[in-house]
Amino acid sequence: MHQNPVQPLIDQLSALPGIGQKSAERLAYFFLSLPQADVGRFTETLTHIRRHIRYCERCFNLSLSQYCSICEDTSREANVLCVVAQPKDIGAIERMRQFQGRYHVLGGLISPLDGIHPELLRINELQRRLSEEPVKEIILAINPTVEGDATILYLSSVLRQYSVTLSQLAYGLPMGANIDYTDEITLRLAFDGRNPIQGAPQ
Repeated sequence: MHQNPVQPLIDQLSALPGIGQKSAERLAYFFLSLPQADVGRFTETLTHIRRHIRYCERCFNLSLSQYCSICEDTSREANVLCVVAQPKDIGAIERMRQFQGRYHVLGGLISPLDGIHPELLRINELQRRLSEEPVKEIILAINPTVEGDATILYLSSVLRQYSVTLSQLAYGLPMGANIDYTDEITLRLAFDGRNPIQGAPQ
């Protein structure tokens, strides 16, 4: 039986999110068509980023130093905090070029069926920031899913003791949508129309 010598590369590429067998095959042959120098730069960049990437010690965004570029930007509004599930959500929000506050990355969403409970998320770190920073508003930019709703409900209960306005993204973001896949216009509408969370402090 014919053994495709490119198959190991195809197998690795097909393991990537959203990449099926056909797409992986096209990518594999594309990489093979590149000059050796281009492939070398690609692998060096991937290796360098993977080796040196770390989490920002303040917001837990991805960073190459102790603090990410957003946390180090003194022009950002320190009194508005946008809470997201993963670092990739920050990229989606930054692309709309409207939000000028800072971020806090939870590191996931509450999902008991998957073994993800509140204590596994960076909620304690969020509470510590609220006691140390002049935060007046928290925007929960969390995917409108069952897990997202459970996380918002839990956070609204935990954050009730703080003197902050708590809001969540509004219309324009359909149920089950992923923030990192949402276009800038839809996301801007969701931010502009954000709603106060029932039962949360105002």
